[in-house]
Amino acid sequence: MTPPTSSTPRPSAYALLPFLVFVVFYVGLSLWSGDFYSIPMPTAFLVASATAFLMNRKATLAEKTETFAKGMGEPNIMIMCLIFILAGSFAATAKAAGAVDATVLICRHLIPDQLLIAGFFLISCLISLAIGTSCGTIAAVMPIAAGLVQAMDLDICLMAGAVIGGAMFGDNMSMISDTTIAATRTQNVAMRDKFIMNLKMVLPTACLTLLIYLFTGQNATPPPPAATITLRDIAATLPYLLILGGAIAGMNVMALLFFGTVFSIATGCIAGQHPFLQMLTEGGKGIQSMSETLMVAILAGGLLHMIRHNGGIAFLMEKIERLINSNRKCELGIMALLSCVNLFTANNTVAIVVSGPIAKDLSNKYNCDPRRIASILDAASCAIQGIIPYGAQILIAVGILKNAGISTGALDLLGALYYPLLLGAALILSILLHGRFKRTAN
Repeated sequence: MTPPTSSTPRPSAYALLPFLVFVVFYVGLSLWSGDFYSIPMPTAFLVASATAFLMNRKATLAEKTETFAKGMGEPNIMIMCLIFILAGSFAATAKAAGAVDATVLICRHLIPDQLLIAGFFLISCLISLAIGTSCGTIAAVMPIAAGLVQAMDLDICLMAGAVIGGAMFGDNMSMISDTTIAATRTQNVAMRDKFIMNLKMVLPTACLTLLIYLFTGQNATPPPPAATITLRDIAATLPYLLILGGAIAGMNVMALLFFGTVFSIATGCIAGQHPFLQMLTEGGKGIQSMSETLMVAILAGGLLHMIRHNGGIAFLMEKIERLINSNRKCELGIMALLSCVNLFTANNTVAIVVSGPIAKDLSNKYNCDPRRIASILDAASCAIQGIIPYGAQILIAVGILKNAGISTGALDLLGALYYPLLLGAALILSILLHGRFKRTAN
C-alpha cells in the first residue's frame, strides 16, 4: 500500500469518531424517544461536527475551520444545494399555478388506483434512464407524486420509495450517468460491457420491485369520483409536461428547473390563479421550505471532508485490503470499500472516483473481470446512495414532500425503498454465486 504523503492522510480509526457520534446522537436518541422528529438532522450533524473540531490537536482552530469550510463549499455540495433551491422554487410555483390539482385530477381519470405507485416507479425508471440523474428525476416527479398522495389517500412512504427507487435505476443504468462514466473509466472498460453486466442483476430486481408495488399499491383507499377534466386543467399541467419532456430530452437539470419555475409563474399569472408578485412570493416560500435540507447538505459536506482529511476513509481502505486473499473476497472487499466510502461522502459518484483506482489495482492482483468490477462499483454505489437518510436523493424527496404539506422523515422512507434494498441483496448474491471470473483482455 502506498505510504502516506503530505497529500495522503495517515489512516486513522479515531477519525471515524464523529460519524459514530452522529449515528448515536441521531438514531440512538430518536429510538430512545420513540420519535424520529424529536432530533433535527441539522442538530445531529452540528454535534458530530463539534466532535470533529475537538480532534486533531496538532491543527489550530483556524486550520480546522478552513478544512471544514472547504468541505461545505465543495463544488458537488454547492451544485446539490442549487438543485435543492431550484426544486423547491419549481414545486411551489407549479403548485400555486394549479399544476398539482390538475395533474391529480387527470391521473385519477386515466390510471387505476391500484396501479399508481407501480406506474410512478416505471415513470421514474424511464426518466432517470433518459437523463442519467437521480436527483433531477426526483425533483421532476416527486411534486406530482406528492399531490396524488394527498388526493388519493396513498401510502406516503410507498410512493416516495417508488420514485426514489426508479430514480436510482436510471442512475445505475443510464449511459450518461456520472456513476456509469466514473465506474467504466476507472476500470477501463466499455460502457456497453458494464451495461450488460448490470442488466443481469438490475432487470430481475426491477421486475420484482414492480410486482411488490403492484400488490402493495392495491391497499390504497379509492377516492370519491373525480370532477370532469377541462381544457384549463390540461393547460395547468404544462409546467410538469415541460419538466418531464426536457428531462427526457437530456436538458441540464438546473436549467430545466429554472425555466420550469419561470414557466410556472407565467402559467399561474395567465390562468389568473395568482398575480405576478404573489407567484414570486410562492417561489420564495418554496426556497425557504428547503432550508433544513440545505443545512444538512452543507454540514454533512464539511463533516465528511474533515473525516477524510483526518484519515478516516484511508483507514477503511487499509483494513478492507488486508482482508482480501481470493477472487470472491476481492469482489466483496471492493463492494464493502465502495459502500463505506459512499456512507462517508454521501455521494455515489465521488465514492466511485475515490474507490475506483484501488478497485482496479485489487482486480488486477486477484485476476477479476474488470467489466464485473465496474458493474459492482456502480450497482453498490446506487444501492447505498438510495438508502442513505442524509443523501441528496432522500433529502430532495423529503423536502418536496414537506413543501407540499406532508410531514415525513428520511428514516421513515427506509422500509419502502424496495429497489435499492433488493439491488444490494442481488449484488451480494451475484458475488457469492459467481465469485470467480477469468479476467478478459481489454
